[in-house]
Amino acid sequence: MKPIIRTTTAALALALGLTISTLAQAASISGEVKKIDEGAGKITLKHGPAKNLGMDEPMTMVYRVKDPGMLKQVKVGDKVTFEAEEAASGYTVTKMEKAK
Repeated sequence: MKPIIRTTTAALALALGLTISTLAQAASISGEVKKIDEGAGKITLKHGPAKNLGMDEPMTMVYRVKDPGMLKQVKVGDKVTFEAEEAASGYTVTKMEKAK
């Protein structure tokens, strides 16, 4: 009986891990840096659909950044992947890295 429980537990853990990984990838948005405004802590990104934000079409938008240090890691023209969330003050990039 114990080997069956271990096998079932391992299978559930694997399935849960894959589901979380899939959700994380779904929240990741591909884009291109169009403008950086370090003084205002904002970045303009041209990006594809952002389903987690309710954006079904590609568009170019200005985002606030959670950490102003992110703006120093990219330059205009860089391809990036990012995550963003909606707040009362607008949309905020919470994570960003250069695309590989």
